Amino acid sequence: MAGVEGVLLDIDGVLVTSWHPIDGAAAAVREVRDRGLACAYLTNTTSRTCDEIADALRSAGIEADSDEIVTAARLTAEYVRSTYPGSRAWVLNSGDITADLSGIELDDENPEVVILGGAGPEFTHGALSRVVELMLDGVPVVAMHRGTTWATHDGLRIDTGTYLPGMEEVAGTNVVSVGKPSLAAFLTATDLMGTGPDVTMMVGDDLTGDVLAAQRVGLTGVLVRTGKFRQSILDLVAQRPDHVVDSVAQLPKLLDELA
Repeated sequence: MAGVEGVLLDIDGVLVTSWHPIDGAAAAVREVRDRGLACAYLTNTTSRTCDEIADALRSAGIEADSDEIVTAARLTAEYVRSTYPGSRAWVLNSGDITADLSGIELDDENPEVVILGGAGPEFTHGALSRVVELMLDGVPVVAMHRGTTWATHDGLRIDTGTYLPGMEEVAGTNVVSVGKPSLAAFLTATDLMGTGPDVTMMVGDDLTGDVLAAQRVGLTGVLVRTGKFRQSILDLVAQRPDHVVDSVAQLPKLLDELA
């Protein structure tokens, strides 16, 4: 890496846990900005809109504007508008993110495309069974992401990616996913930042979905030992993250070392 020009940050598990700030996160982000580096946030959070996420981060003392936030919902809306223009969509998601789905007609009765967001109480046996039936009838399904877990103060929670393989096996078709670990998500974020992948750092707590996926498109990966991080997972993988730090609070020190 010739030099760092931009820092791309996951949010949940890196900067906040259950929207409470992780120690040192606000200072680390402030240091990134003070150094004149581009800064953006790439998140699979689908329970809040970009505006709501920016408000939540600012409430946690972390500087953020809504146009710096790239959510899986935002990416999915762009994909559905271009791939299935004018189609009616059933959105199965935990949280109201309608504001980030502009230009998409919502219809949960007779959908022409199904959009799967983040898992939660809405992911009932009946709802997921209906999705499979629609898949078998030829209705395309688009997942906002394939994330498998997220971290809360009460422990890990399983996410949409844990359901998709079984649904795909039953229906005999693949579900397109748009957010992380989709490689296009990282390229879209770096394009927003105006930095090339080779001079952009991705900081995440998900070894596979955040860090290794980012490294595959040329970003420098930084894994933090907070959020969903588990040492047992890191010990088992063959591909290694570029850097591992205890928390995002160590980011300024890492930037100094790389400089």
